Amino acid sequence: MRHAIRGLLAVCAASFAAPVAAQDYQFKTVNLVVGATPGGGYDAYTRLLARSYSKYLPGNPTIIVQNMPGSGSLKAVLYLDTTAPKDGSVITAFNPGVIVESLVTPEKINFKLSDVAWIGSITADLRVCYAWHSTGVKSWDDLMKRSNFNIGTQQTGSSSYNNAATLKNLYGAKIKIVTGYPGSAEERLAIERGELDGGCGAWSSNPPSWLAENKITPIVKFTPDAVPNLQAGVPYAGDLLKSDDDKTVLKLLTAADELGRPYVASKGVPADRLALLRKGFDAAIKDPQFVAEAAKADLPIVGSVDGIKSEKIIGEIYNAPPRLIEKAKETVR
Repeated sequence: MRHAIRGLLAVCAASFAAPVAAQDYQFKTVNLVVGATPGGGYDAYTRLLARSYSKYLPGNPTIIVQNMPGSGSLKAVLYLDTTAPKDGSVITAFNPGVIVESLVTPEKINFKLSDVAWIGSITADLRVCYAWHSTGVKSWDDLMKRSNFNIGTQQTGSSSYNNAATLKNLYGAKIKIVTGYPGSAEERLAIERGELDGGCGAWSSNPPSWLAENKITPIVKFTPDAVPNLQAGVPYAGDLLKSDDDKTVLKLLTAADELGRPYVASKGVPADRLALLRKGFDAAIKDPQFVAEAAKADLPIVGSVDGIKSEKIIGEIYNAPPRLIEKAKETVR
């Protein structure tokens, strides 16, 4: 009887060992790798996160922000499963346009964003296409009458590229897409210099001075929802389409916008550590200091998504009907 009780106690101790180990794990350093250059929206949100994340992780680790631009932020994502440690000390922030690119050009990107561990997303990407004030373009009709309208982007597959290509191929706007800019900060400088006529991006990422001084005019938005600091009356892209197929393709191409500021880790990170990273992330983006600093910096927090819901959204995107995926491919070529 005594041996039986000892055996039962041993089993119970073993069953509780994993949770205790997870609870006791102490992070020392966590690197937040941004797949873009400094000065843009992805960088701004990540540096904001870095100031609150540590207090919600065991060990209160040092948080280091590292910029790793390249291939529309794909370089930073691939880093997770190449040379980056798989111990939970590396998290990547990336442009969700990579999700669409992996869907429509699988021959180019042999990688799915369902193959990473999702931490969550700070906010949805409320994207708007706009014109610089000196172009004279004040409305959707003005844009459609233009014989040429230059929009800059990092490369094919980025969110801004997909938006511009959608205007060109789904609506027939005479858009010239200029690739090769390292990030949104460089694109904005090109707009101010007159090299570009406007852009497409998260409305919150535009400089406050542009909005205060009416230097840009919003032309169309890619979300049916209200966009903070955007005046009423800007048309939703979906309402400008007549074909049901076209509307469905637009929804497919903008589905990743719900994951506007996404953070992922390697699938190789132990499950207990991933749970700690997710729990800390969810708490950090609700932290009063984080919320106050976001408001002060005009960085909206709209529709935050946790890691589990993020994985569900990704699964739905990759399970889209092949016929619509083919049409989406044609749209962003």
